Amino acid sequence: MEYTLSPLGDQAVVIEVDRDISIEAQDKVLAVSARLEEEAPEWMVEVVPAYTSVTVFYRLGVFVEGNPYAEVCKRIHEILAGVEASRAASPKTVRIPVLYGGEWGPDLEFVAQHNGCTPEEVISIHSSGEYLVHMIGFAPGFPFVGGMSEKIAAPRRKTPRLRIPARTVGIAGKQTGVYPIETPGGWQLIGRTPLELFLPEQDPPSLLAAGDRIEFYPISQMEYEELRGGRP
Repeated sequence: MEYTLSPLGDQAVVIEVDRDISIEAQDKVLAVSARLEEEAPEWMVEVVPAYTSVTVFYRLGVFVEGNPYAEVCKRIHEILAGVEASRAASPKTVRIPVLYGGEWGPDLEFVAQHNGCTPEEVISIHSSGEYLVHMIGFAPGFPFVGGMSEKIAAPRRKTPRLRIPARTVGIAGKQTGVYPIETPGGWQLIGRTPLELFLPEQDPPSLLAAGDRIEFYPISQMEYEELRGGRP
């Protein structure tokens, strides 16, 4: 597999495996991340996968002589020797129920008007997509997801909201995602899921991981409340 290395500050190396976001790039990212985590060298602090790259954070104190960056690059080359992209035979698919519109998705009407369609069409398109989790970031458990139809793409809000409730489903540009925790944000909000995406008491704490597939499906308010089991 071909890749390039570049520094990120003085304690991290970026491994770029591709320039374009694609399933093929995702396969390379997952293969590189898996190999590094399997080796788990003592100098490595963390591996952070992204759309087309993997960032490796390292401990400066391990390298008392010479150039730490050059030494880390050398060791990365040794670890990744012979690694090839491979797709999981049975990727995990997570089905996420969504209560669309109303107070749970106050921007559903805007997304529909922006695209010249009805709210029902937005729901139908959004819940029939094939989605791939490219990375987790921004907030704990927040999935950056690819695969949304351009037919329901919508710009970010000009003025971000200061508080978006946990589990809210949103759209920004050609992306969709779910806010796992309450946080400020500028995405257009179209619904909310009763599922918890961030579970700090569990290991791993994130319901989703890079490489997972997502299927959204619509539910009623009664179903939402039943799945929440009386929780707010």
